[in-house]
Amino acid sequence: MGKHDNPLHISVFPPHSAAQGAYLEFSFLLNASLDIFELRTGDRNRVDQDLGMLQAVDERLSIWGWQTGTGTKFAVIVDMWGKQGRPSTGLGIKGDDVKPVFKALQTAYIRLLQNPFYTPDDHTPMAAVNSRGSAGEITSKKFIAEVKRIGDNWKPGLEKD
Repeated sequence: MGKHDNPLHISVFPPHSAAQGAYLEFSFLLNASLDIFELRTGDRNRVDQDLGMLQAVDERLSIWGWQTGTGTKFAVIVDMWGKQGRPSTGLGIKGDDVKPVFKALQTAYIRLLQNPFYTPDDHTPMAAVNSRGSAGEITSKKFIAEVKRIGDNWKPGLEKD
């Protein structure tokens, strides 16, 4: 999410990627987490970018947050049932399990910003209204592929390259 709380990119992974309406459902959940981002980042003494678990939606879904120094927000919705869509026997997820995902996402975003043809100001709500931007969402195929790779390879507690 951009520093103006606009969605920059949303990816949905199995088992939810095949579900009808999943993109809209997760968009609502991410939008609902913005207030919690604001509360957590209001602490001026906070040094870490990791905001931890923002919200437990239910016994299955939880939202985790990370904010860069420039105000760009990353949120990951974790399904405790995993990619198979059935309850796991694990004890849950810890903040350290999610940090590798956020670091990988931030690295992918930094690489996107290094692209001379990508202009972050074209991805703001005002740019979209003035028809300068592309509705605010990131359309870089390389960035989208990297996010997909991160999501496909991540398992709680394991960092895969």
